[in-house]
Amino acid sequence: MSGRRTQHIEVFGRVQGVGFRPYVHRTATELGLDGWVCNVNGHVVLSVSGRPDALRELVARIRGHPPPLASVRRVEVTDVPGDEAPAGTGFTVVPSQADPSAAPREIPPDAAICDACLRELFDPEDRRYRYPFINCTDCGPRATVIEDLPYDRERTTMRRFPLCPDCAAEYADPADRRFHAEPLACPVCGPRLAWDDLASEDALQAAVKTVAGGGIVAVKGLGGYQLVCDATDPLAVTELRHRKRRPAKPFAVMVRDLAAARQLAYIGRTEEGVLTSPQRPVVLLRARRREVRIAPQVHPGTGRVGLFLPTTGLHHLLLRELDRPLVVTSGNLADEPIATDDAEARRALGAIADGFLTHDRPIRARYDDSVVHAVHRGVLVLRRARGYAPAPLALPASAALPLVGAGAQLKHTFALVEQGRVHLGTHTGDLADAATYDAFEASYAHLARLTRIAPRAVAHDLHPGYLSTQWARTRSFERRIPVQHHHAHLAAVAAEHGLTEPFVGVAYDGLGLGDDGTLWGGEVMVADLTGYRRVGRFARAPLPGGEAAVRHPARMALGYLHGLEPLGVQPPADRLTHPFTERLDAREARFVRAMVERGVNCPRASSAGRLFDAAASLLGLGDTVSYEGQAAVALENAADGPRAAALPWRLVRVDDLWVYDPAPTLTALLEGLVGGDQVSRLAAAFHTTVAEVTAALVERAVADGAPSTVCLGGGCFQNRRLLTEVHRLLRAQGLRVLTGHAVPVNDGGISYGQAAVASALLAKEE
Repeated sequence: MSGRRTQHIEVFGRVQGVGFRPYVHRTATELGLDGWVCNVNGHVVLSVSGRPDALRELVARIRGHPPPLASVRRVEVTDVPGDEAPAGTGFTVVPSQADPSAAPREIPPDAAICDACLRELFDPEDRRYRYPFINCTDCGPRATVIEDLPYDRERTTMRRFPLCPDCAAEYADPADRRFHAEPLACPVCGPRLAWDDLASEDALQAAVKTVAGGGIVAVKGLGGYQLVCDATDPLAVTELRHRKRRPAKPFAVMVRDLAAARQLAYIGRTEEGVLTSPQRPVVLLRARRREVRIAPQVHPGTGRVGLFLPTTGLHHLLLRELDRPLVVTSGNLADEPIATDDAEARRALGAIADGFLTHDRPIRARYDDSVVHAVHRGVLVLRRARGYAPAPLALPASAALPLVGAGAQLKHTFALVEQGRVHLGTHTGDLADAATYDAFEASYAHLARLTRIAPRAVAHDLHPGYLSTQWARTRSFERRIPVQHHHAHLAAVAAEHGLTEPFVGVAYDGLGLGDDGTLWGGEVMVADLTGYRRVGRFARAPLPGGEAAVRHPARMALGYLHGLEPLGVQPPADRLTHPFTERLDAREARFVRAMVERGVNCPRASSAGRLFDAAASLLGLGDTVSYEGQAAVALENAADGPRAAALPWRLVRVDDLWVYDPAPTLTALLEGLVGGDQVSRLAAAFHTTVAEVTAALVERAVADGAPSTVCLGGGCFQNRRLLTEVHRLLRAQGLRVLTGHAVPVNDGGISYGQAAVASALLAKEE
């Protein structure tokens, strides 16, 4: 037919496991085009013949209006001489192909149940009525079940479940919503629930009865086991804390719908959008002060509650039956990885759970729940896991050498990089735990195999004690690139925003090894992706007992009172410190003071995070903590009120650096306590002080010729009050202010920052 043209089209991005081939089939058929579409490794390939205007419309729709879960990064169109598909032959989906020479492959994240499947789940006339594993091309498991690519059923854990005739018909019907939905299942041919010797609906009812009776149930979720109990039952929540060895860290709460969520927390438009998104993360929300529906033991010490909506049909069924908020937390003991294997789960969780609601669909990859919060009408990811990982992120500098960012020690992630794309692995946890380290190695091997990235270089932290650093040094990489911890924090922010030119960086966190061999954590730098120079810092204070000071903020407070770097201001007088030291164990207080004065096992750190710990302890908000950041969370919670004027502070010049001396600030805190000032006002004033100090440090850097773009990184910027106030003050100076959104500002983003630095350095060499 005259006027027809044939084109070869390749589509790159998140285009597998998202209903892309069915979408292309429907669109091409509607436009009267002939040809075929197939998966090739991690992208989609089309051969299409038809009118030029129809071909242009097809490409335009692919680029501008892909399926809901898809993300099109690049479309390559090549005209092909001849007419490969004669008019009227139709459009088909052909079997997937593997191309060993193709670019790195992208793995689609899991997606929460869609509205269409949810309607079917509770429709008595539907054949999937009350079927826990209902899904379609727009929802369901992806990354957690994929065993290899291209993404087809036979390369997932669903290959163990042959399709029944009805499901096979849906799978093969281009007009059906389940056309080529790889995890497709129904009660006849799909996975089934189990509870001991009970199955399906009986198993579900056994779990419901256990939770309703105050028990704890281990539920096999998408990316691992979850521990579930009644969030309104104080005894059940307290017992879960005891058994899980998690005395204070807040639990996440799953609620039935938005209406139920609004009963527990204040929800704005941004929060609503992310709560109902396909990612379904845990969203940290301001709890309603008068809400009485959940036990106070759920989120002690904080006015924020982590809520999320059901992610699967199984979760919806549990919540519909129980009709109450549920604690839904990671299926593990404190600091261990989330359990995925059935036998492993029974071993690890047997002493916690009163019963196991499991099923026979294997979990191929471990994914915990993601955690986010909303600030400045934007979403900040605090834990990048289910729903987000391992979707790739871009880098502004691309190197020819494939590499891996080994990550940090806490909140560990790793990053695989090739051709300017970063596949950020899921949140693992604290590598000090042997099981977590094993989980990291298994996750790395799995993702490297799926993406077909074979790293030849590794970027790692400077700290020799990090197990991630030791892992990097013992593997046979061609290049090893050490990256300073806080430079990695700042590079992660810059790279996420595509920033390649120099910037001012503010890195506030707990601890990281500096290039001078001391511990850093309150740093201001002028940097780009390839390097940095330090222009400001917080004063150094000793950590009495090293790691013990992190677990005992009271020790940190004593370190500041008795061993703060002398910068010209006298430490607080005894009359001010006496009320604080009097409430401590007298023997330990004397022992710690002696350690500080003699310099025994007292490494010194310029840490913002440790200063927050000290302030929290001085204000009586926590002398001992059971999880990292607990004291700072208590301090932020105490400050949850009107803005207060800053406490006294000063900057001094030391060795060409501007240094914040907190001695006047801490003295003012103690004077306020002795004078009967409210702890809430003092906590708010402390936040204002640190924000003003930050603005002043940045202002001096800019006055000395630093750029007018500022990147804020490090775990302290998870503190909403601090982030908001610093952002406001810097913007008032006319500065451009950036922070991490898709990449966590905490140590979960370190691997991405390492990858950004290493890629930029290698690209510069090239």
